[in-house]
Amino acid sequence: VHLVESGGGLVQPGGSLRLSCAASGFTFSTYDIYWVRQPPGKGLEWVSRITPRLMNTLYADSVKGRFTGSRDNAKNTVYLQMNSLKSEDTALYRCTTAGPPYRNSDLGTRGYWGQGTQVTVSS
Repeated sequence: VHLVESGGGLVQPGGSLRLSCAASGFTFSTYDIYWVRQPPGKGLEWVSRITPRLMNTLYADSVKGRFTGSRDNAKNTVYLQMNSLKSEDTALYRCTTAGPPYRNSDLGTRGYWGQGTQVTVSS
């Protein structure tokens, strides 16, 4: 099983990034996929969820109206479009099949997790 995130980088406040999460080794089209982030020195924080077939989305209040999730089941890929980025969005972003709540011990032990892609918002 693999989940591989990409698309992170350094961006100025107000800028945009599009993260991707490419999955393999499991029946991707039957799983809810979550984006989770970990700011420097802090715990795991749920960002968004997208369901597999209806592609219903749900977002944390901190990103609502700025982030948009989508998925392409034919490509086994989930996306997170991040607009109007703020410094407080700086974090390591991971995709996972594990739902909230989260503890650091969940990494690698509950559900499938990617290694993450770093997003840094700074001028």
